[in-house]
Amino acid sequence: MPLPIKTMSSLGIKAGDKDLDGQLDFEEFVHYLRDHEKKLRLVFKSLDKKNDGRIDKQEIMQSLRDLGVNISEQQAEKILKSMDKNGTMTIDWNEWRDYHLLHPANNIPEIILHWKHSTIFDVGESLMVPDEFTAEEKKTGMWWRHLVAGGAAGAVSRTCTAPLDRLKVLMQVHASRTNSMCIAGGFNHMIREGGMRSLWRGNGMNVIKIAPESAIKFMAYEQIKRLIGSNQETLGILERFVAGSLAGAIAQSSIYPMEVLKTRLALRKTGQFSGIADCAKHIFRKEGMTAFYKGYIPNLIGIIPYAGIDLAVYETLKNSWLQRYATDSADPGVFVLLACGTTSSTCGQLASYPLALVRTRMQAQATIEGGPQMTMSGLFKHIVKTEGAFGLYRGLAPNFMKVIPAVSISYVVYENLKMSLGVVSR
Repeated sequence: MPLPIKTMSSLGIKAGDKDLDGQLDFEEFVHYLRDHEKKLRLVFKSLDKKNDGRIDKQEIMQSLRDLGVNISEQQAEKILKSMDKNGTMTIDWNEWRDYHLLHPANNIPEIILHWKHSTIFDVGESLMVPDEFTAEEKKTGMWWRHLVAGGAAGAVSRTCTAPLDRLKVLMQVHASRTNSMCIAGGFNHMIREGGMRSLWRGNGMNVIKIAPESAIKFMAYEQIKRLIGSNQETLGILERFVAGSLAGAIAQSSIYPMEVLKTRLALRKTGQFSGIADCAKHIFRKEGMTAFYKGYIPNLIGIIPYAGIDLAVYETLKNSWLQRYATDSADPGVFVLLACGTTSSTCGQLASYPLALVRTRMQAQATIEGGPQMTMSGLFKHIVKTEGAFGLYRGLAPNFMKVIPAVSISYVVYENLKMSLGVVSR
């Protein structure tokens, strides 16, 4: 008798439903088990470093270390005990197969790879550390599919949250002169001045810069990893911080004029520019080439606290989850993935936000008639003196309001595009 997929989904075998009729008949079930067993055999061989037909705790520790996760001997023993039936503290093929054959997650390394690729969700910030891909993913060409899916997901999420992003820019630049500007007042101001369409000013440039920035960051990251000379397929947290920060700096240096254009377009009044090219020509004629790099220094400095804190918090949360639930039969699920990434990104933004605010003010100084043209240190002093320490966090509320919808939208689009592009969803 065919089994409904709803019943069998807890066994993680929805993929067995080849004819998509919502039921799993005996033939489909047998086909699934055979296919799944072949995959498990390949994974078992990859973990069996000594090639003796058994996996011990050292081999488990080494396999996880290759994926950038360090665990203690006690934790490795805990993993072994969950599968070891005869008390030998090693796992043979039969024990491995019996434990994983109807397990919702194929194996711990795959879960970790899933975590790793789930950290690329875009929240409209430009400081994120590049994603890492395994040698197998690079060899099979899966890496570009991840990048395309991530870029498209970022474009959709940024477009959906663009009104909050523009409100943040307005509050960062104008709230010092109009201290009464609040979220509701800011939206009313934008709609009165330019109608509903004005809520998306600057979003076109924000979306356009995703592709070149992601490509440059990825290529730079791969080259820096080679220069570091790490023998590991994935880097440790310190190496990843250094490589990610440098790759971010290179990408930002390459596309920074787009950041300035995005800010100017977001702040423009109705009819001021006819488009992106007109805005660029206007800035060049009036202010010269140097205008396209205003705020570059605080933006570059901001990469370090953002990347460092984002990575540290993410690794801490991820490893804490691993230590507590590594042997649990439950898949980490969307909530854990999004919670780790969103929390770490939020902490990184908190640390780097004052630098981001100063960067935006410097980019926008020429748009404020009669306003002084200050340096980075001068702006910091001026903001603290006239607005207090709170002034360094103007626009933080709309910035945080967009995080959860941006990550959620990005996740949904990313997962659906991965499947459309032929990337197996974990």
